[in-house]
Amino acid sequence: MSTDWKSVNYHYAGAKVLVTGGSSGIGNGIAVAFRNAGADVTITGTRVSVADYEEDLSGFNFLQMDAEDGASVDRVAAAMPQLDVVVNSAGVALYTIGLDENDPEIFERSLRLHVGSVHRLAEKCGPTLANSALPGGASIICIASMSSFFAYDLTPAYGTAKAGLLGLTRQLAVRWASKNVRVNALAVGLTRSRMSAGFFADPNLSGPMLAGVPMGRHAEPKDIAGAALFLASDAASWITGQALPVDGGYSIKGN
Repeated sequence: MSTDWKSVNYHYAGAKVLVTGGSSGIGNGIAVAFRNAGADVTITGTRVSVADYEEDLSGFNFLQMDAEDGASVDRVAAAMPQLDVVVNSAGVALYTIGLDENDPEIFERSLRLHVGSVHRLAEKCGPTLANSALPGGASIICIASMSSFFAYDLTPAYGTAKAGLLGLTRQLAVRWASKNVRVNALAVGLTRSRMSAGFFADPNLSGPMLAGVPMGRHAEPKDIAGAALFLASDAASWITGQALPVDGGYSIKGN
């Protein structure tokens, strides 16, 4: 019996990929994976240029984007005359920057950031994606969360928005199916990133969460990237409107 196992390799040479929030964390992990697979990758971030980031962002095209600003989202869409894949990773749990997510203004801000901006970008980029020649069709991939399914005291606004993102994923999948644009979501477990650094630094928070992960570890951005490459590939050409948990089994055990 042969034991010459080989990992899956994806080939995206010539593909045009846009990853919002690709300057760090999960978005950056996905951007790196597409770049390593040969794609021409554009990332967005809130800062003015790549020089303003500590991370090495060489090898990417960069566009500044504030997902809460409709005009900023429109400018990014207009700057992409060709597109095959859009990954919506921009966002932040607002409690991590010291805001009370139960405050009505903060709550509404989270909905704009995580749902409204994704809808807007899809509407602006949809006609461009419809011209994609990718074998499996073009893809929009939304980054959802375990908080799409479970309620947590710290993140009422983030969790509600991420739950809403799953509904939007289904609606967009129906809207764009006839144009051969597939829309799916990755419901990710706790992943190491700039946003989650404070959570990981407090064992009273990260420990109980880890206890609910059957695989016994939290995620790294690269753990999410492989699922994104799959969903954009022709191996997933008949998958749309779905939420794929990438969570080490957390959703089958919970906390």
